[in-house]
Amino acid sequence: MRRKEILRKTNETRIRVSMNLDGTGKSAIETGVGFLDHLLALFAFHAGIDLEIEAAGDLQTDDHHIVEDIGIVMGQVLRALADDKKGLARYGYFLLPMDEVLARSVIDLSGRAYLVFAAEFRRENIGALATENIEEFFKALVREAELTLHLEILRPGNDHHQAEALFKCFGRALQTAVAKEKNGRIPSTKGMPE
Repeated sequence: MRRKEILRKTNETRIRVSMNLDGTGKSAIETGVGFLDHLLALFAFHAGIDLEIEAAGDLQTDDHHIVEDIGIVMGQVLRALADDKKGLARYGYFLLPMDEVLARSVIDLSGRAYLVFAAEFRRENIGALATENIEEFFKALVREAELTLHLEILRPGNDHHQAEALFKCFGRALQTAVAKEKNGRIPSTKGMPE
């Protein structure tokens, strides 16, 4: 079973992430930021992974540290689970409609961290989540997971729908990228995962 747990403590946050890539989409998420909990639960469901997150931090300041640090730890867990790349599909792609919104996610478990994020929000916050921190979450996750991610809103609309579409679409593309292939080989002509 492909399961990993990491606990990270700093002076600003305490984050525990447990992930099972071979799960069923179950989640138990407590970040202190309600809309972020919702987005992460959507991600887990659509990725078909089991995800537990316990996060505490300096929310009296704002949500930046906790959102970014969750991205850091989720990225570390993903890197650990997909580190040697052997037998993985490596690439994932998904287009997802959310009513009027259309999102696209393209992933390469390349061992190279690179993010293209193209989404603009009109509101500063959705619930207690600053919309600018959605990109910060993905920056941290991509850097730590050492993956390439193109995550884009192709047709904009309601900010709530855009945020949901990004997380659902990322989950679906990740599910494809971490799928096991029968050949069991490293998905690179180099013979190594980067």
